[in-house]
Amino acid sequence: MNINVYTELTPNPATMKFIVNKLLINGSVDFPTKESAEKSPFAKELYKFSFVNGVFFASNFVTITKTEGSDWADVEPIMKEFVKGAIESELKIQLEEEAEVGNFEGSETEVKIQQILHDYVRPAVEQDGGAISYRSFNEGVVTVELRGSCSGCPSSTVTLKAGIENLLKRMVPEVTEVVSEAL
Repeated sequence: MNINVYTELTPNPATMKFIVNKLLINGSVDFPTKESAEKSPFAKELYKFSFVNGVFFASNFVTITKTEGSDWADVEPIMKEFVKGAIESELKIQLEEEAEVGNFEGSETEVKIQQILHDYVRPAVEQDGGAISYRSFNEGVVTVELRGSCSGCPSSTVTLKAGIENLLKRMVPEVTEVVSEAL
């Protein structure tokens, strides 16, 4: 199979999506630091580039966060070539596959919140090169974790409050607020 790699800007200027014509992983996995990449040969190799500051994989793309002093015009062609070569040589994303669990737990309200996040929010957030995870629901407050390009994105607060919070408030009357847990 001939691997094609193309890039897409994300709302976060520090991140870029490198999209390929092959399924890389079911679900998503985030390696926000060099240390967290120890169990990922692919992410570990990416962190060898001095300008790589974060790595996130989902379905058919890898989102790379660059360091502040680097310019996408300089690093994008290098990353495209590296991603293509890594996929062609079947460099593993994870040494051990962790199954992404699709069943939701908790009260009826918590299950409903998780289902909405999974069905409506997750696909939109993945389009922007990120991921969202449900953390908790307590006294009307939903806590989520934003990863990939959403972590530290200037527009993530707008996405969280204007998008996710409004959606959940409309669909689950018990929800009064949505907050993001910092990594």
